[in-house]
Amino acid sequence: MKKINNALLRSAFAMILGFVLVLWPEAAVTYLVITIGIFFIIPGIISLLAYFTRDTKQEELAPMFPLEGAGSILFGAWLVIMPTFFVNILMYILGALLVIAGIQQLVALISARKWSYVPWGFYIMPILILITGVMILAYPFGAAANTFIVFGIASIFYGASELINWYKFRRRD
Repeated sequence: MKKINNALLRSAFAMILGFVLVLWPEAAVTYLVITIGIFFIIPGIISLLAYFTRDTKQEELAPMFPLEGAGSILFGAWLVIMPTFFVNILMYILGALLVIAGIQQLVALISARKWSYVPWGFYIMPILILITGVMILAYPFGAAANTFIVFGIASIFYGASELINWYKFRRRD
C-alpha cells in the first residue's frame, strides 16, 4: 500500500477549508473558535477525571490538584461561550498561516529548480498567497466576514497550487 502524500493532504484540507470559508464565512469562523474551545475542554475533563478517580491507597504522595486541567476547561468554556471575542485574534493567526504557506511554497519551488525547470508563472500564486496574508495581518478588523472569504479563496488557491506543484514537480524515482 502506498503512503499518503503530505502535499495531497495539505491540498485537500486547504481546499475544503477554503470552500467552507467562502460559502459560510460567519458560521465557519464561529464554529472554528467553538471547536478550538472544545479541544481545550476535553483534555481538561480527562485530567480532572484522572485526578478524582485515582487510587489513593496506592499513592504515597497525594498529587496536587490539576490546575492545568481546570484552566484548560475554563479557557475552553470561554471560547465556546464567547467565540466572537476570539474571532479578532483568529484573524492574526490566519494571516500568519497564509504568510507561512506562501513562503513554504516559494521555498519548495526554489528547491524544485535543482531537478526540474520551474516556469516563472508558478511563482505567481505563492506570491499572491503571501500578499494576502500580509494584507490580513495589516487590516484584520476591516470586515471579518470579507477577510474570511478572502482567506477562503486564498486557501482554495493554495490547495490547488500545492496540488499542481506536487503533480508537476514530484520526484520520479
